[in-house]
Amino acid sequence: MRIITIVNQKGGTGKTTTAINLGVALANKGKRVLLIDFDPQTSLTYSLGIKDANPTIADVMLNGKTRLINTLTPTQEGPQVVPGSLTLADVELSLSTKIGRENILKNRLDGLEGFDFVFIDSPPSLSMLTVNALNVSHEVLIPLQMEILSLQGLSQLLNTIVEVKEILNKGLKIAGIIPSMFDNRRNLSKEILQTLKTNTKEKIFNTVIRECVKIAEAPSFAKSVLSYAPASNGAVDFIDLAEEFLKGR
Repeated sequence: MRIITIVNQKGGTGKTTTAINLGVALANKGKRVLLIDFDPQTSLTYSLGIKDANPTIADVMLNGKTRLINTLTPTQEGPQVVPGSLTLADVELSLSTKIGRENILKNRLDGLEGFDFVFIDSPPSLSMLTVNALNVSHEVLIPLQMEILSLQGLSQLLNTIVEVKEILNKGLKIAGIIPSMFDNRRNLSKEILQTLKTNTKEKIFNTVIRECVKIAEAPSFAKSVLSYAPASNGAVDFIDLAEEFLKGR
């Protein structure tokens, strides 16, 4: 079982989109997938049509008596989900006073089994929740929007991952950077991608997630883009990403 945090401190870069659609693409290939919504905005939970979930990952974090297995929620598209909650914002505050606060999620996931891949959708910040996610993970995936501000923030994110690896989780590795929201009609997208390839030593996936309106529409129907619009560029790209991801196993 591989635990993988999908991380970027900048919002709107495609973390939740990647978690859902990569997870569904892998489930379609017969992999057992768990998605953990660890973002207080609960976008992953909403996007899969999960309502009034109880208990959630927030209960697991706040109360050691609430077991993670009791939060598992099935979806029609294959992956199981640990739903998020707005209460995760309170979890963030409570962690600041706890001894061993970086290890809470790691302790709660101890003994989890039965999955090939566990994807953690992290908050859009380098917060204690994000550090918890990185600390429990084997790998990191970084969706990166093809815009200059996203590129500028990448070095800070990479430095944080290095710090977590040195201090907390020596086995942590970067599985790769996923170029997302790529618009082939814009020179800027091409220039950012080329700059990324030239100046970054980390693995960059060959698969590029193109701009696709169907990806944006799918959550309104509580579906992944693979089931909402299976012939769309978005669905094709995430199927290709899943294949490339598995080749690196």
